[in-house]
Amino acid sequence: MRTIFYRILTVTVMAGLFAWAPALRAQEAATSSPATSPSDLRNMIDQKNSELQQIQAKRDALEAQLEEVSKSKQTLSSTVKSLNYQIGQMDLLIKSSKVNIEKLSLEINSLRQNISDAGNDIEKRKGAIARLLVELQERDHESLLYLVLKEGNLSGSLDSAGSLVTLTGALTKNISELRALQGTLAEKIQEEHQKKSAQEMEQSNLKNRQYILQDQQSEKNDLLAQTKNQEKLYQQQIDQLDEQQSEISKVIGDIEDKLRAGFDPSLLPTKRPGVLAFPVGNPVLTQYYGPTKFAARAYRTQFHSGVDFSASVGTPIYAVADGMVWRTDNNDKGTSRWKKYQYGRYILLKHGNNLSTLYAHLSRAVVKNGDIVKAGDLIGYSGNTGYATGPHLHFGVYWSASMEFKAISPAAGLVPLGVKIDPMGYLPNENVVSIKGSR
Repeated sequence: MRTIFYRILTVTVMAGLFAWAPALRAQEAATSSPATSPSDLRNMIDQKNSELQQIQAKRDALEAQLEEVSKSKQTLSSTVKSLNYQIGQMDLLIKSSKVNIEKLSLEINSLRQNISDAGNDIEKRKGAIARLLVELQERDHESLLYLVLKEGNLSGSLDSAGSLVTLTGALTKNISELRALQGTLAEKIQEEHQKKSAQEMEQSNLKNRQYILQDQQSEKNDLLAQTKNQEKLYQQQIDQLDEQQSEISKVIGDIEDKLRAGFDPSLLPTKRPGVLAFPVGNPVLTQYYGPTKFAARAYRTQFHSGVDFSASVGTPIYAVADGMVWRTDNNDKGTSRWKKYQYGRYILLKHGNNLSTLYAHLSRAVVKNGDIVKAGDLIGYSGNTGYATGPHLHFGVYWSASMEFKAISPAAGLVPLGVKIDPMGYLPNENVVSIKGSR
């Protein structure tokens, strides 16, 4: 019986010993080049973290300056200052992406060293287990009578039998430690995959932010060329824009009033937190849905049709649920302030629960019509396009069955229309900061 037990044990353990061989060989290939010492890597990672903190401090300072400018009267001078601050922020974001890519490379190298060390520890543990198995098999045929005859006395034979028990205990302990090491290895490999994904995302951010910076610089140059640095001309253009936007709002309001007549709330999912995720990381709400104080003085309807999130130009925007890209479009006719209408560059996603979600005033979209997205997928970057007083994300929720897309002059492209719903009934009710006065 004991012989059968040890044979089964040997087969089981040996199968486990080689289960990680392919993964280990792959990791050995990845770490075959000479590596920086662990302490040096740690110091280099700390240095990158320090650089990122310094960049963030500069971004925060620019954000404070931008906030002050936004409180002042809208003039040519204040608009140019705002653009300069936004360009400065984007430049810092690009630097942050570059440093973060370098930091992630260092962290990946550090993880590869950890994976290599774990692999070496596993190989050592395998060797110890193999030796114990050999010794146990050699002793398998030694019965207590055999041991008495071999040792010549009962005491010696009992010592030998006790040694067999010790070997079995050592084997059990080594197997347990092997499993723990394999678990650690699996965690490190998974962490490495996550770091690689984060690095790929940051490389995408870098590329897109460089395009956005070019657009910002073009916008500033266009503004100065069109106004010839004349405040009077600038104000005339802005006054005309306000009148045009008021007419656009009237057309939208009339159409959506008719659409609401056929609205059936029972077709919507039950309102509860978490049906939709947040479209931005570290969400900060700057304006709620409904008759807000800002809407009372800024909009013809005196009603805000979505919620606004604080988001400097170039902030990643994510899908709040699984769905399809129903439409990407741009209502702007150019980069000049007075050529920006309604939602500017926007994305509309259609979800499978009768809800559609709008992401407006974007600087860039990275999806196209018909794309299938998952919750949390990157779909674009926040901006200051459309009829907006500053960089932010306007997030809206619609009843899908009511959606229409209309050309409304002088806005470019098609404007999304439909029955609007308060997003707060579906967004998470935690991890969100609300700026005072945002209601």
